[in-house]
Amino acid sequence: MTSNGRMWAGLGCGVAAGALWGLVFLAPQLVREFTPLQLAAARYLAYGLFAAALIAPRWRRLVRVLGPREWGALVWLSLLGNIVYYVLLASAVQLGGIAMTSLIIGFLPVAVTLIGSRDHGATPLTRLAPSLLLGTAGILCIGWQSLGSIGSGLQPDALLGLACAIAALASWSTYAVQNARWLVRVRHLSSQDWNLLTGIVTGALSLLLLPPALLIGAHGHDTSEWLRFAAVAAGVALFASIVGNFCWNWMSRLMPLTLVGQMILFETLFALLYGFLWERRLPTTLESVAIVLVVASVLACVTAHRARSDGTEPVSQPEAGS
Repeated sequence: MTSNGRMWAGLGCGVAAGALWGLVFLAPQLVREFTPLQLAAARYLAYGLFAAALIAPRWRRLVRVLGPREWGALVWLSLLGNIVYYVLLASAVQLGGIAMTSLIIGFLPVAVTLIGSRDHGATPLTRLAPSLLLGTAGILCIGWQSLGSIGSGLQPDALLGLACAIAALASWSTYAVQNARWLVRVRHLSSQDWNLLTGIVTGALSLLLLPPALLIGAHGHDTSEWLRFAAVAAGVALFASIVGNFCWNWMSRLMPLTLVGQMILFETLFALLYGFLWERRLPTTLESVAIVLVVASVLACVTAHRARSDGTEPVSQPEAGS
């Protein structure tokens, strides 16, 4: 596949991952009767079960090629990118709302792109500056109203939600960079196998969440509420964790890290779209402008990398240390 072909295939995977990952912002609103800890435990237990069923035919072969470093990385990535991140994100959504949370998480492209620009052979920041400026402007437009309401009311719940969203941003930024670099190191594994192995480890870790999840706030729910909770948890596990992560890992192998960071913008766009549908309203003028700016940001980043691939330098993601 040519460099441009890899880039456009990666772009398609990034859009698909963003559409599926946007569902995780809606899930906490669908099951507000349950705590973020309960939702995380159920989602990742289901993720582990789905992953175990899918990887079972290749389990013995995979175990033979994994060493202590790989298993350690899987534990670390599972905590950062799944369990810790989602407990924080679900708490932020329930405390501060979808718009505020998507605003903070929307800064992920800036963080990941800035980190990726330090890799050897990465596209320089001077070429990425227009994309970063457009993306930042779009994210600021998206959150203007929600941040204004937080600043005027100074509600404790909203401030706590803001803190959770910032912590989730830090957790997932670290995950995105480390996961992309580990995918370079484990090229003997497919993107889907790495995703499923992450799911098995995440499912095992989620067992540690079950005792507190069952003890805190697990009473007073009727059968219909439990069935809806189970359906939401299983749906998010299948579509966001299994399919969405597969698309993301595939994209991470097709694109350099500086461009991978920009793809996270699609998660913000779809999270906002789902939020608008949930609230049964159209986007405001500022939100509409933000969507245009975010799309322009991604296209500007793609253009910067295409211009580089037309020269002699490769655009494939370089191997970097942890």
